[in-house]
Amino acid sequence: MKIFLVPSLRYINLAYQFPALFKITYFYVTLNLPFFIARRYLANQKGTFSFIIRLAVLATGLSVAVMILSLAVTTGFKDAVKSKLYSFSGHVHVTYFDPIKSNALTTPPIYYDKKLVAAMEHIPHVTAVTPFAQRPVILQCHSKMEGVRLKGVDKNYHFSKNMRLSGSLIDYSDTAYSRQIMLSERTADLLDVRSGDTILLEFFESGATPRLRKVRVAGMFHSGMEDVDKYYAICDIRLLQHINKWGADSINAYQLDLDNEAYADTVSNYIHYNLVDAPIDSITTAETNGGLFDWLGLQSMNSSILLIIMALVAIINISGVILVLMVDRATMVGLLKALGMNFRSTVYVFMSIGGIIGFAGIILGNIMALTLCWAQQTYALFKLDERVYFMKFVPVKVIWWHVIATDISALLLFVLCLWLPALYIRRIQPAKVLQFK
Repeated sequence: MKIFLVPSLRYINLAYQFPALFKITYFYVTLNLPFFIARRYLANQKGTFSFIIRLAVLATGLSVAVMILSLAVTTGFKDAVKSKLYSFSGHVHVTYFDPIKSNALTTPPIYYDKKLVAAMEHIPHVTAVTPFAQRPVILQCHSKMEGVRLKGVDKNYHFSKNMRLSGSLIDYSDTAYSRQIMLSERTADLLDVRSGDTILLEFFESGATPRLRKVRVAGMFHSGMEDVDKYYAICDIRLLQHINKWGADSINAYQLDLDNEAYADTVSNYIHYNLVDAPIDSITTAETNGGLFDWLGLQSMNSSILLIIMALVAIINISGVILVLMVDRATMVGLLKALGMNFRSTVYVFMSIGGIIGFAGIILGNIMALTLCWAQQTYALFKLDERVYFMKFVPVKVIWWHVIATDISALLLFVLCLWLPALYIRRIQPAKVLQFK
């Protein structure tokens, strides 16, 4: 008697000293029997039901894999499109606010202010402040014509690493202005020109004869964005200042590049309220390209709808399997009830079965999705039409908290939704299911 009494007293003493640990241990021991029955049940399955369980794991894995891939592709696509746009246009523009577009050729000039530039450069997350000017022009060469907007920049302007360059950059060593230009690869192909060729620029004037300038193609760029490659070319800002009859301190706008797009609205608002006065204003690239960003928002909505559909498919799949198992194992349920197992513990048996199937499916889905994402990032297996999607292959970007959140949410939904088929257990009466055994 003493041999058993001493350990029992020790456990009681530990329970009083560590009540939380005792509760956790008690909770685990209480659920241990249903979980044990579930594991033994799944381990001993053979034949048709073994195939059904494997099929349920595979279907769940495919659903989870599709959810992870949907998030990775949507995130990668949005980041790729935004990165291409920001690499050329920056994140924020500070320019003359002209709501009625009073000048069809170019917006009214603003004066280059070194103090304003210094103040903007000291704003957190601002990496570069570049002045530029813009004006429409007709390009002529080999009896071919193409209309674009010339973007005039200075020697401090740097192309983003996301832009593909060929040939050479503009040479700013000329004391007046550089007579070189950079075209997009698309425009160069339309005009049938290459680096080193000479083309004619035709600037239209209101009520006057167009002004002509000969320039040489220094190099070409490719952004992958149709709105950039189709409509823009790069030149020396001094060329446009000369054509517009502006002074050396006249520009159209400042372009601000940030280290994180999330701060674009904050930086724009700070400049608007603290650094500039009307008619000068600040505007984000997202505001000037509202149609593009609305389209990206629709892609996120499509992804959300796909997530909901695949989650419902996985839940229905597991719930159906559990319901079939309950019907098939009605005798086992009756026996457990007859032996004194309460309703909650009996439900836990089948919820544990569903949880194990769901967990195995989630692991399988993670392996399939992450392997496919790695293969796509490494080998670019799936191609796209760049003219439609702005990129040559499907971009993927795996954010780990997306994967973890998807896994946890899927597992919780599986377990919670298993309560509905588990209600069938209430209808099983031991006297009826055991009378023929």
